[in-house]
Amino acid sequence: MRDKILNLTKKRKAVRVIYVSTYIPQKCGIATFTKDVTTAINMLNPYALAEIVAIVKEGEENLEFPREVKYKIQRNNLESYKQAANYINNSGCDVVLIEHEFGIFGGNFGAFAVDFAKMIKKPLIMTCHTIPKEAETGYGKVLKELGKIVCGITVMTKDSQKKLIKSYSVDKKKIAFIPHGTPDIPLSSTENYKKQKGLTGKIVLGSINLISENKGLEYTIEAVAKIIKVYPEIMGVIIGQTHPGVIESEGEKYRNFLKEKVKELGMENNIKFIDKYLSLDDLILWLKTLDFYVTPYLDPEQSSSGALAYAIGAGKICISTPYKYAKENLAKGKGVIVPFRDSEAIATSVLKIWKDKEKMKKIQKKAYEYGRFMTWTNVALQHLDMFELMAKKK
Repeated sequence: MRDKILNLTKKRKAVRVIYVSTYIPQKCGIATFTKDVTTAINMLNPYALAEIVAIVKEGEENLEFPREVKYKIQRNNLESYKQAANYINNSGCDVVLIEHEFGIFGGNFGAFAVDFAKMIKKPLIMTCHTIPKEAETGYGKVLKELGKIVCGITVMTKDSQKKLIKSYSVDKKKIAFIPHGTPDIPLSSTENYKKQKGLTGKIVLGSINLISENKGLEYTIEAVAKIIKVYPEIMGVIIGQTHPGVIESEGEKYRNFLKEKVKELGMENNIKFIDKYLSLDDLILWLKTLDFYVTPYLDPEQSSSGALAYAIGAGKICISTPYKYAKENLAKGKGVIVPFRDSEAIATSVLKIWKDKEKMKKIQKKAYEYGRFMTWTNVALQHLDMFELMAKKK
């Protein structure tokens, strides 16, 4: 009798997806997220590579986008949305995914997104990066309208899932929880990376963000001023350019305020500003360098944070204010939650943990193990499962 040969030729069905989002080289958290998630999905869906419809604002029309950007929408031009919808409807795509964030779409409170969604004749999914507290006014009203139109919604916290059902009247069968993705970063000692950054012997605390006033970075600076009394070797690093939208409206007002605070506290040797939009490789190198990752954000309703997700995935000791995303993802000993606007609590947490190396290792281990479920490969698989389900509705 002939031996049976193990058949490994069965393939996942290719699903052609068009993503509507900002996109690199735009300096925007959603642009970076879309690049990262589509790169991961392409690895698992190589016969139907991601196609991007990029939303651009005035002055970005001539940006040199990568080849996967097939079409552009002018953010404040409704006719441009109509043309993009026609392009999508006449394409052979199976599913459309809108990466939804307020500030990306034009119209009153981003209402052009609703007009656009109504014109799409393909199965339409939306990723909710922010869910306003009030569902019946302004931005919330726009999101509620979108929730009625789309056939699927992905969220990054269980709290967001509950809020959409309770406050936005979204059918729970539409909603899928998919965590924010992270690179698969090996857990390692910080010492070699500190040496590369010229920080040997330092306790390094910091964050990596597009900088804006709602990040609350002055409380990190004040915390370093308190820690320095016990550990003079503390070094705080504030990494990232000022958010382009903030630059447009008020220039470098907030960064200058932070620098002035450092000067007033006499901490020029203990706070380092890196005014740079990091490449992924350099971002990971900095994550490996940090002992503590601090997000002192001021918006309690913030329901996603790529910066915090990456820090969790790297197994960092994360200290955060209790905004929605942090509360959920740092629960059960995966990090430390401190009150809003409380530099004393940040400093106390750092001092206690640095003295207790066993506790430090336990927090790192819990964060890193949790982060394995958030790697981009796992996130890509979950997206593909949803795409396949939605494609059946064509």
